[in-house]
Amino acid sequence: MEIAASMLNANLLNLGEDVRMAEQWGLRMIHFDQMDGHFVPNIAFGPAFVAAVRPITSCFLDVHLMLSDPMRFIDTFVDAGADNITIHAEIEGDIPAIIKEIHAKGCKAGISLNPETPPEAIRPYLADLDMVLVMMVHPGFGGQHISDECVAKLPVLKQMIAETGREIPIEVDGGIKRENAERVLEAGADILVMGTGLYGEPDPTAIVHEMREVWNAHLNSTRR
Repeated sequence: MEIAASMLNANLLNLGEDVRMAEQWGLRMIHFDQMDGHFVPNIAFGPAFVAAVRPITSCFLDVHLMLSDPMRFIDTFVDAGADNITIHAEIEGDIPAIIKEIHAKGCKAGISLNPETPPEAIRPYLADLDMVLVMMVHPGFGGQHISDECVAKLPVLKQMIAETGREIPIEVDGGIKRENAERVLEAGADILVMGTGLYGEPDPTAIVHEMREVWNAHLNSTRR
């Protein structure tokens, strides 16, 4: 299990310090949501933010492109230092070609599902994916509550992935907090993207420690 600190909820006036704080909490992933104001009704970040963070951390930089035309920006985000680039299953572009381009640039590739999109939408791409991201809320804004329908997708996706014989982690994003993390982990999540669930808490280190205890208990129960 990994926890990725979402920069959507970090202090943009002190972004470097918030990245270092995530490292101090024991995290190894930093998550950037990129929004174009068209695919989602908000605007956030850009490749310059990723490029600014890359020199100050060895963390895995996980870039989520909520863009209508992600192909235009693959080179830019790879050059900025992204380790993984996730696009959306709902875009109208040539998804296999975009995945191929991401891999050709030496970067990992993922696909994200919006709440209304069924798991079957990603089946044609599973052979080439490095990650699946399930949005637990409608993308664009932080602070929402997770959807039961989205949680129900996780075991379905887990089974689909198992049928391929590949190990593809399932990442969940949107509304993930201490009080619901156990639920999504038991449903099949491998990576938790947490924003307000970390940066809005008085003791994020304790939250991370508790999450790892929950994960270890989950692993022990599945081995019995």
